[in-house]
Amino acid sequence: MHHQTVTRTPLRALWVTAVLAFTATGIVGAQTNGQRITPNFKDAEIGVIIEAVAAATGKTIIPDPRVRAQITMLSTTAMTPTEFYEAFLSVLQVHNFVAVESGGIIKIVPDSNARQMPNIDLPSRVNGGSDELVTQIIAVQNVNAAQLVPVLRPLMPQAAHMAAYPPGNILILSDRAANVNRVMRIIQRIDQAGDNEVDILNLQHATASEVVRVVNTFFQQQQGQQEGGGSPTRVIADDRSNSVLIGGEKSSRLRVKALVAHLDTPLESGGDTQVRYLHFADAEKIATKLKEQISATVAITGGAPPAGGAAQSGVAASADRSTTIWADPETNALVITAPAKVMRSLMAVVDKLDIRRAQVLIEAIIVDVSVNKNAELGVNWAVWSEDDDTRIPLGTFLSPVGGVNLANLAAAVDNPSSVTSTTVPTGTTLGIGRIAATGVNFAAMLRAIQGDSTTNVISTPQAVTMDNQEAELKVAQEVPFITGSYASTGGGQNELNPFTTVQRQEVGTILKITPQVNAGGPLVQLKIELESSELAGTSGDANSLITNKRTINTNVLIEDGGIVVLGGLIRDSATRGEQRVPYLGRIPILGELFKTRSRKRDKTNLMVFIRPKVLRDGVAAAYETDAKYNFIREQQRKAGSDPTELLPLIPFNKDPLLPPVPPPDPNRAGGRGSETRPPPSPSDKPPSGQADEPEKKTPPPQ
Repeated sequence: MHHQTVTRTPLRALWVTAVLAFTATGIVGAQTNGQRITPNFKDAEIGVIIEAVAAATGKTIIPDPRVRAQITMLSTTAMTPTEFYEAFLSVLQVHNFVAVESGGIIKIVPDSNARQMPNIDLPSRVNGGSDELVTQIIAVQNVNAAQLVPVLRPLMPQAAHMAAYPPGNILILSDRAANVNRVMRIIQRIDQAGDNEVDILNLQHATASEVVRVVNTFFQQQQGQQEGGGSPTRVIADDRSNSVLIGGEKSSRLRVKALVAHLDTPLESGGDTQVRYLHFADAEKIATKLKEQISATVAITGGAPPAGGAAQSGVAASADRSTTIWADPETNALVITAPAKVMRSLMAVVDKLDIRRAQVLIEAIIVDVSVNKNAELGVNWAVWSEDDDTRIPLGTFLSPVGGVNLANLAAAVDNPSSVTSTTVPTGTTLGIGRIAATGVNFAAMLRAIQGDSTTNVISTPQAVTMDNQEAELKVAQEVPFITGSYASTGGGQNELNPFTTVQRQEVGTILKITPQVNAGGPLVQLKIELESSELAGTSGDANSLITNKRTINTNVLIEDGGIVVLGGLIRDSATRGEQRVPYLGRIPILGELFKTRSRKRDKTNLMVFIRPKVLRDGVAAAYETDAKYNFIREQQRKAGSDPTELLPLIPFNKDPLLPPVPPPDPNRAGGRGSETRPPPSPSDKPPSGQADEPEKKTPPPQ
């Protein structure tokens, strides 16, 4: 049919519509004849356009009462009735209406109600670019259908429907054919065939279980998102071959393989087994402590695993099985085989323990000053007669004065051969008397004795020890003490030999000290056991020796280089004694003949001081050593030189003398090579009469 151009007036549009409606039979016939339509509507009611479409296509169209709109449809190109119907569907989409065909009848309804109405299910005949409402079911093969819904839903209008059916891994779409076709093409690109092969990587340096733990932790969130469908990446460890098995999609496997290859790199320290040479600590002690550390860690981890801690417990148990620690005493080295994480932890502990500990120089001063004074004065006399008819009875006053009385003195005069060096009376003794066969005999003795003794002993024991290590210094004699004896008085074959048991005890200065250096400040804590003993010079019961003993056991806290008093004794005693005849001894002047007097005064001052000095490095130790070395060398030099000796009794003989301190070695790293030597003593010159030996020929002190 020939169609004229419509003018832009509503009356003209109505006239064209009326003509189309009147000639509907002719239009249908025109379809077969290939005639075309050029629609041109301006603000026309949608019902008018529906009537024109029904007349042009021969379809029965029923509009919903809610379908109301002013439509403008302009075209300058002629189109077939089918194309005219597709254009009509586009007009409906623009105004939020949809044409739903059911049983050969087309219903025009709002698109919000389209999903509840029957439409074309799985249409194979619908053009992919059509705006006709269709429902399509898509089977997803390689990805998770539920994960596609939040990705594709923004690409569809609000009235469209999209849902996933997880058991069948399918998608249900309900929308216009053009949009459904577009979404299907997108799904086809996403749903590519997966490569689910398994790659096996043999590890050379790392531990398979440890690498798998790291990889699974890294990809844990991604694997959680893939649960319910698709092909998640799986990483499994084979401890027997130390291999890692990787399964999943090809791109995911490539990422995991790259990560595993990076983790399987050799360590700078050389792998799972390391030999650590210790410089200061004891390898055997450290090995024992490290084994206890590993056992305690495994026990704690396995006993109370956190959420998801089953894997951690397994790793800890695996670390315990694969960790070995032993010590080599000859080289003072540790041999450790452990996973990388455990190895780093153990090496960190060894780094903290294998350090140079500070040394402590302990100087103790024991000062013992005692003054003893005693004095005795007394008179002994005796009167007697050898005559039988004498009228003078016997009268005596005998009292020892300084351990000697008149009878001892008379015995020494009567028998001089009995006098020995130990029985000779000391002090001043004056005697007078008459001893005859007849007459009156008398004897008198005036004895006075005074003794003063002063003792001034200063001992300075010194010891050097490491931090938290006990040092013991003994400067003592082993003195025998009789503990028992047996004397046989029998005879015959059963006679036993006499014997005496003797126990030797140390008498002298014994110092035991354990320092602990405070790392936070210049403080030193000392545990001290000090004993100073000496022979008293007198004998006790059974002719046994008597010793004076002083002991101090204490803990003190001292500043570095400070002096503190540990303890002491200050004693001042006075003893007065008097032996006299009652009543007569109190007579002035005359009473002196009937009494003896003694006075004794003892004063003792004993103090013990101590000074610690921390030697934190080799420089400080070398300085103190050189200072003491030069001091002893100076004392030897003074003892060996006598400027008053003009003619030596043994000429050409040198007294023993320590060699000079060797100079530092600049080629030696650490030790004396990096130390500062104290200034030389001005007395290093040899005394007169001695030749100075070249220092380069003198070996260093051992």
